[in-house]
Amino acid sequence: MTETSTSGQDADSLLRARAALRELVPDLLTLVRGIPDASSASVGTWTVSDVAAHLSHSFRADTDAIAGRTVPQAIVTKKGIAEATAKLLAEDGERDPAALADRIDTLSGEFDRIALHSQAATVNWLQGTPLPPSAVAGHLLTECLIHGHDIATATGHPWPIRRHQALLAIEVFLLPLIAVLPPTAFVNQEKAGSFRARVELRLRGGGRTTMVLDHGSLTLEPGCTRDVDAHISADPPALMLTLIGRQGIGKPLLEGKLAAWGIRPWKLTRMLSVMSFP
Repeated sequence: MTETSTSGQDADSLLRARAALRELVPDLLTLVRGIPDASSASVGTWTVSDVAAHLSHSFRADTDAIAGRTVPQAIVTKKGIAEATAKLLAEDGERDPAALADRIDTLSGEFDRIALHSQAATVNWLQGTPLPPSAVAGHLLTECLIHGHDIATATGHPWPIRRHQALLAIEVFLLPLIAVLPPTAFVNQEKAGSFRARVELRLRGGGRTTMVLDHGSLTLEPGCTRDVDAHISADPPALMLTLIGRQGIGKPLLEGKLAAWGIRPWKLTRMLSVMSFP
């Protein structure tokens, strides 16, 4: 089920997310078609062809969500998404890079055509989560950026993540998803314990958000507040790779891509260690 009457703000976000995808997908297709060895290791236990197949599943699921069709069953937690993606990979025997690139190419065109005509205020995404169409497009953008990075790293190819693309992925998808899901969804409960922290996030080129972690619950407060333990100024590509676990916090801090300060800056590192994104 979908609701009508898309807001002007969401329509603009969807337009920008679609444009970012049209900019990114051709590079992604070139990367996938250029995989020299489909069985080479990539991220975790996945091969590069597993990553490409998973990307095609993301395009299929997000296209179905935008269209108001049934999407795969999945609980939106690290464990839940891992189980759902493993099931889809087990059911899909295609691992030829050229065939997977063709599949992604077809699905990306279908997604853009359906998103162009979307008038829904929200659509049902994974776990029945109500998201604006722009957030679904933002998810697809996130998948392309992160898994393009995974394939490029494994195959020795460059994959520069542009600031405006990462900023869109964070502001249009990641932050809205945190806001709408249960506050425990992206927190490792065993690590969190009774830990509490308030950290103001300043996205370079974007807005400000205060992240509040309280006894295993992560919530967001818009804008800037004074009562925080620490502030972080973040280059969006560096923050994305850190949050998704593709790099630690040390390197971007040394390079100035992340900068932290405040009365209790150590809480930022602890907060990042207990946040658990799929």
